[in-house]
Amino acid sequence: MITIKSAREIELMRVSGKITAKTLTMLMKTVKPGMTTADVDRLAEDSIRSMGGTPTFIGYNGYAHTICASVNEEVVHGIPGPRVLTEGDLLSIDIGTTLDGYVSDSAVTIPIGEVSAAAKRLMDVTQECLMLGIAQMQAGNRLGDIGHAVQQHAESHGYGVVRQLVGHGIGTKMHEEPQVPNYGTAGHGTVLRPGLVLAIEPMITEGTFEVETLDDGWTVITEDGKLAAHFEHTIAVTNEGPKILTLRDYAEHPDVNRFRPKEEAAA
Repeated sequence: MITIKSAREIELMRVSGKITAKTLTMLMKTVKPGMTTADVDRLAEDSIRSMGGTPTFIGYNGYAHTICASVNEEVVHGIPGPRVLTEGDLLSIDIGTTLDGYVSDSAVTIPIGEVSAAAKRLMDVTQECLMLGIAQMQAGNRLGDIGHAVQQHAESHGYGVVRQLVGHGIGTKMHEEPQVPNYGTAGHGTVLRPGLVLAIEPMITEGTFEVETLDDGWTVITEDGKLAAHFEHTIAVTNEGPKILTLRDYAEHPDVNRFRPKEEAAA
């Protein structure tokens, strides 16, 4: 069942989202070669708890960590541990915060030191996919408009769009209805209504969109071993357009209208 949030609930989720955003901002500034993914996890947990939040992922379906830390060909759900981050790696950090019963969820892919031009391009296009998907979160649009925008942009650059993992509704639970695929047909699917809150999370690959799960039961990797990137925000549909509840304080532009087609932005 899809739940529509009140203005009060959206504000509670925004406060939760601020903790998530501040924690990710700190990690983006702090993580460097020589750190382990367990080091990053500890920093994230300390940050969330210092602001009064609870790490949502800890205990979720038996998961034991604050973040998912996915490196290079790992798409999502990488388990923090002794792995040392080295110059040229890509690190995808997925994180959630629960505050006053409401959840926020966000993810970024960051470079470890200097990375290749190809890796930078993959990160840039994946973040653009996210913003293009968010721009479709206009009241009256349909769920398929989001996935279509993501898929069209990724595939126009020759990238794969993961099918087996999707975005989701979010609120008092991390995963609520509806599912939000990163592919689809424009004009199809559930109508987007004010008060609907979604976690949109493009997972884009350099090669095939096919993925597999490792024996640990969590880590999802690209089937061909090529790089992947992952960006995510928690966003509310409002009468004034999409409201990003996990927007970070820098390196992002809050005006998603700039990603909309010119004829839409002028409407």
